[in-house]
Amino acid sequence: MRTITLKIHPKDNIEVALADLKAGDTISSGDRQITLLGDVTAKHKFALQDLNPGDDVLMYGVLVGKAVLPIKIGEPVTTNNIKHASGEYELRERKTDWLMPDLSAWKDRTFVGYHRADGSVGVANYWLVIPLVFCENRNVQVIQDAFAKELGYQTDISPERDHVKQLIQLYREGKNADEILDADLNTRGGLKARDEKIFPNVDGIKFLNHSLGCAGIKEDTRGLCGLLAGYITHANVAGATVLSLGCQNAQIDMLKEEIYKRDPNFSKPLYLLEQQQIGSETELLNQAIKKTFTGLIEANKNTRKPAPLSKLCVGLECGGSDGFSGISANPSLGHASDIIVGLGGSVILSEFPELCGVEQELSDRCVDDETAGRFIHLMRTYHDRAKALGSGFDSNPSAGNVRDGLITDAIKSAGAAKKGGTSPVADVLDYPEKVRKPGLTLLCTPGSDVESTTAEVGSGATIVVFTTGLGTPTGNPITPVVKVSTNTRLYNKMTDIIDIDAGTVISGDETINQAGERILEHIIRIASGEEKAKAVAGGHDDFIPWKRGISL
Repeated sequence: MRTITLKIHPKDNIEVALADLKAGDTISSGDRQITLLGDVTAKHKFALQDLNPGDDVLMYGVLVGKAVLPIKIGEPVTTNNIKHASGEYELRERKTDWLMPDLSAWKDRTFVGYHRADGSVGVANYWLVIPLVFCENRNVQVIQDAFAKELGYQTDISPERDHVKQLIQLYREGKNADEILDADLNTRGGLKARDEKIFPNVDGIKFLNHSLGCAGIKEDTRGLCGLLAGYITHANVAGATVLSLGCQNAQIDMLKEEIYKRDPNFSKPLYLLEQQQIGSETELLNQAIKKTFTGLIEANKNTRKPAPLSKLCVGLECGGSDGFSGISANPSLGHASDIIVGLGGSVILSEFPELCGVEQELSDRCVDDETAGRFIHLMRTYHDRAKALGSGFDSNPSAGNVRDGLITDAIKSAGAAKKGGTSPVADVLDYPEKVRKPGLTLLCTPGSDVESTTAEVGSGATIVVFTTGLGTPTGNPITPVVKVSTNTRLYNKMTDIIDIDAGTVISGDETINQAGERILEHIIRIASGEEKAKAVAGGHDDFIPWKRGISL
């Protein structure tokens, strides 16, 4: 018989509905029978005891809210009767013991990647073209238009352009609006074949447009240069062409400082071109195109070779989360994270607004007092800055989160943190610092999906695994973003952007550990180039630098 509700932790006084439940239904919870006093939609919760205003609401064994109205046993928990609340946290005794998973099936496994001079191993081999300031975005676009098709990195025509061509033909044939709306465009015409790639060992040229580099605060300028340096030194990148105007705040020397801070022996091909020094735009573009082409010749010399799984650096991300995120996809990814850490690899847990409520647990897991102290400092500083702008962490859940069961930030956060598994916290980084130790790293970023994914990659993530309950197309220019659905309905509905279904945990067809090991197998295939992430195949190259303090 399928389980229809779940009490996650023995301390919890609310329970999760795994299916739609009706008022009057009798639910077995432990050795008790509870009659529901209202409809409870799947992913939402109901009370396991009577609660009075001010009483703690507990889930995952932690404080996730306070009752604001009387709540009867069996009554649905909603935004009307509880509000966000999370526990206080402080520097305490270390709790770094953990039960390492069985590694016997993984210790001799390898992936086939691109080995770099600094000892890192990439899962892809890209060339970057980057504007150091937004004034160069147009020139970057010109270079993109010149290169992408001629080198075989894009089809002759996009599906959407092909559809527009078909609609024009229907219109010329005299079809009316209803006939045009009923037309099956996918059965007409079709894409022209992709040209043969000139550089078969180069996965592509990626172009990073942004809106920063000048006229902002100095903190954002330095952060941008650090982020771009993280991409240039990234294991998935063979080299880069950087376009600078010349007079902006983000100077070439600042970028160089950030590059050598991350890699003191930096030796990749790097072409730095300044328009005001070169003169005409035509000459700038000529030099950029010629130098980029010669860089691609060099990049093409690198081929995939075996590497141990300890060379993986995996970003842990979630977006469009739902009430199943913390009980299916996130803990499954957490199990995969623990295996990677046990093998000597690195994983990155970010989105600090979505760690609100589990600060004490994470700070206790830090390997030493200094690391724990830095985490507490960053959390408090970020929260205080957000409040000063009129929004605390309690503003983080989106409308979709709330609609699908994440009605307080602490409920969302307690589930989101499960992506990081149970291993000790080896390091804590501030944006946009680069990962420097194996193990679990906490990285200060906003909860905004694209900004956080952009930051994780800038810190060194060679693959990002992204859990979602509602669906999102988020990708990244240089790092595969692998999507994991929390529920099977979403997986079946959005197969074009979702890679893996963890709804099998909800249905009882798999355990969390089994789903986690299936995720790890998929990571290895992606890392070896045997399979493309759906975000890569769909061309989702999202890149948004964080303007500090603006985003949750």
